[in-house]
Amino acid sequence: TGWSAGIGGWAQIVGGLFTVLAMLTTYWSISLALSGIIRDQFRWDNRICWLLATAPSLILALVNIGSFIDFLELASGAIAILVATLWLPVLQIFGNSMTPPLQNGDVVFSVKTSQPKTGDIVAFYYNNKILVKRVICGPGDWIDIDEDGTVYVNNEPLDEPYLQEKALGDCNLTLPMQVPDGRLFVMGDHRSTSVDSRNTAVGCVADEQIVGKIVLRVWPLNRLGAIR
Repeated sequence: TGWSAGIGGWAQIVGGLFTVLAMLTTYWSISLALSGIIRDQFRWDNRICWLLATAPSLILALVNIGSFIDFLELASGAIAILVATLWLPVLQIFGNSMTPPLQNGDVVFSVKTSQPKTGDIVAFYYNNKILVKRVICGPGDWIDIDEDGTVYVNNEPLDEPYLQEKALGDCNLTLPMQVPDGRLFVMGDHRSTSVDSRNTAVGCVADEQIVGKIVLRVWPLNRLGAIR
C-alpha cells in the first residue's frame, strides 16, 4: 500500500543516514588514531600529524568513493593492529618482581607516554626483553637507599604505600647518586628479589627504552581493573 511504501522510503533514508554517520565515525576514528600514532612516534606538530593521517583517505574519496569505502574497511583492521602494537601494547607479566600489584601470568595493557612520573609502573626494553618496574624518580633527582630499604629522593623519604616490605636488595651502586638527564630510576615492588636500577646491570632507564605505562589488568578476570 501507499502507507507501507512511505514507511519503506523513510526507512531507507534513515538507514542511509546511519550508514553515512557510521562511515564518518569510522573515518574520524581512524584519522584520530593514526594521527596520535604519528605524533607519539615522531613528535611532529599536531597539524602535520593530522594532515598525514587524513590525506590518503581524502585522496581516495575524491578519486573513487568505492575505493574509499574499501579503504575504510581495510584501514579499520590495520589501525587496530597499529594501535595495539604502537599505542596500547598488551603484555604478560613473568616473575614476581612486581608483586603484590602485578603477579606472574597477569595480562596487562600499557599506554604510550612520553613523560612517566614517580609512582607510575612502566614497561621498558632491556636486552631484547621487556621488564616492568615502578618509577622512583626522574632526571636530576638524587636518590639514596638506607640499609633497611627506605628510599630517599632529594633527601626526603619516599612514601611507598604499595610495598609489603622494604629491602635494600640487589644494589651495587655508590649512593647517594644523581639520576642522569633523560633517564628514570626504576625499582620493582618486591624489593628483595627485583633486579632493577639498583644494579648497574640494568641501571637507569633511557626515555627511548620505555614501552609504556601499565594502566589496566585484563587477565585473570577476577582481578580485572586499573593498575596503580
